[in-house]
Amino acid sequence: MAERQHAYGYDELLACGRGELFGPGNAQLPLPPILMFDRITLIDDTGGSHNRGQVRAELDVNPDLWFFKCHFAGDPVMPGCLGLDALWQMTGFFLGWGGSPGKGRALGGGEIKFTGQVTNDVKLVEYGIDIRRVVRSKVALGIAEGYVKADGKLIYEAKDLRVGLFPATETP
Repeated sequence: MAERQHAYGYDELLACGRGELFGPGNAQLPLPPILMFDRITLIDDTGGSHNRGQVRAELDVNPDLWFFKCHFAGDPVMPGCLGLDALWQMTGFFLGWGGSPGKGRALGGGEIKFTGQVTNDVKLVEYGIDIRRVVRSKVALGIAEGYVKADGKLIYEAKDLRVGLFPATETP
């Protein structure tokens, strides 16, 4: 496994997507176009609103991003599920970064609130998760709260985001 850093650039995120960052059979980010951020600006295991860890990430918005071409014609907007997926991606990354083995899977979420959107004129999307709980046993489970901001404005909030890391033989 690579040295545990507190920020990751795009090339390192791609290495994670190829299975190179945390080692074979362990947590991987999806590769583009589903990788939903360009960099992790902060990751630690003591910060956040619960003092159990946090991850902050950013996406530079380009009006030519694939989803603007199909969602919706004449009314381009990033699907809300992609912003939510970014928060799950970050939670799984946190578990792998913390040393938990296994393949990641989103397991659900609690309350989700959308109060805005990412349109093709937005310049920067900021994502954040605060870890509420981590259970490390045969299956690692991360529970987090998250948010999405578009050009500094809070547009999504999510509670009880759940991600698990499963041994390869038990991936659901």
